[in-house]
Amino acid sequence: MPGALRDARWEPGRPGALVLSLIAALAAVVAAVGVWWEHPVSESAPVLPLVTGAAARSPAPPPPPGAAHEVVVSVVGRVARPGLIRLPDGTRVADALAAVGGALPGTDLTGLNIARRLSDGEQLLVGVAPPPEQPTGSMASGTSGPPRVVDLNAATLDQLDGLPGVGTVTAQRILNWRAAHGRFTSVDQLRNISGIGQARLAQLKGLVRV
Repeated sequence: MPGALRDARWEPGRPGALVLSLIAALAAVVAAVGVWWEHPVSESAPVLPLVTGAAARSPAPPPPPGAAHEVVVSVVGRVARPGLIRLPDGTRVADALAAVGGALPGTDLTGLNIARRLSDGEQLLVGVAPPPEQPTGSMASGTSGPPRVVDLNAATLDQLDGLPGVGTVTAQRILNWRAAHGRFTSVDQLRNISGIGQARLAQLKGLVRV
């Protein structure tokens, strides 16, 4: 380079210095905007509902009404509120008695199996004798026809055991009484047998004879 040019000094002057300052400031602003534009933007995580341990272990909701099976039973006789009742399937005779207010005081329930499951459409007789055309034995077996009359003086243990409300123990007591007294002269003498009350006697009167 020539010595004249090497020793020369450029003096832009005051207007030139202002222009250079503006250019430098503009470049700094452009650089700052570029850096801000390229920086990553953080996003907040969505707020999730809090699930407690009790809620996670909560049982399934119960089935809607009407989903469970039920039976319709007619309860008649010596009960507080005789009539037609609806009960869950699998209900026992004892539950049906409780649903109608229970048996009346003094009612003989010896021949009523309160642990038996009820079936739909059943009629439950409590403390009363069945009508002649529909004895208790016929209702249980599903057969029809007139009741079979048993002779107290000639009946066997099995025949007496088949009478409604008379089990093996009571049947044997009847045979023992007959052996001790010779014969029955009246059906009412069954009241002398332990386990046969007034209600049971009323139930048996149409089913036995002497």
